[in-house]
Amino acid sequence: MDEPALRKLLAQLAAGDIDADEVVRRLRRLPFAELGYATVDHHRELRQGLPEAVYGPGKSAAQCVGIVRELLSARGAEDRGGPVVLSRANDEQIAAVCEAHRGAAVIGKTVVWRPAEPRAEGVVVVTAGTADLPVAEECQATLRAFGFGAAMITDVGVAGLHRLLAHTDLIQAADAVVVVAGMEGALASVVGGLTSAPVIAVPTSVGYGASLEGVTALLAMLASCASGVVVVGIDNGFGAAHAVIRILGASAAADPSDLRSEVEDVVR
Repeated sequence: MDEPALRKLLAQLAAGDIDADEVVRRLRRLPFAELGYATVDHHRELRQGLPEAVYGPGKSAAQCVGIVRELLSARGAEDRGGPVVLSRANDEQIAAVCEAHRGAAVIGKTVVWRPAEPRAEGVVVVTAGTADLPVAEECQATLRAFGFGAAMITDVGVAGLHRLLAHTDLIQAADAVVVVAGMEGALASVVGGLTSAPVIAVPTSVGYGASLEGVTALLAMLASCASGVVVVGIDNGFGAAHAVIRILGASAAADPSDLRSEVEDVVR
């Protein structure tokens, strides 16, 4: 449940459209629900503006089905609810959750229910190599779940820089750019020098020996000479998408005047 849904619920109570018992029933799952094998955080959307997602590795197919069910059923029947995302799912998990919960969109290893309405902002996801695609697809799927259009530019690493420069106009038109690269991770610095938009760098575990399963790319991105490049963890396409969403603003973002008043109160 996000803030608009909570406000709507309270307004319905004040108007007499629903009774107190119904409000209690809907709020009973706040702030979390115990499933025995998982504690689902329904309060996260109120705190962060983004709901909890489901990370597939380490979970059984049945557990994924149960957690997704809890997330999907948290709203009342008249409330559409926000996006539900299952990431890094294996074939068994994907088959089970799609069978149990219809209406899913599958992009690579990410499964999405109830994607948000499209937003005006555009994001570009750039990969250094084709081998980086699984991480890039996770990022793209998560962005689309929250309503962000996400164009993909693939296989434009620094070994053939002219390939990237052919897309300069698209990169400079984006509201945010995600760069997904393994090996030495140099692509993030190059893109960071081409655009004034936020650049989120994702090191991947792609590469040979001294690439150290992504550590070399991670350190190179952290040491980027392109000021302001933001770096997430190795192979974390999901985290990169959430960084973009936080920067550009989640759907339930606070009114700037309200935030200003809160800051002034703290300063006083």
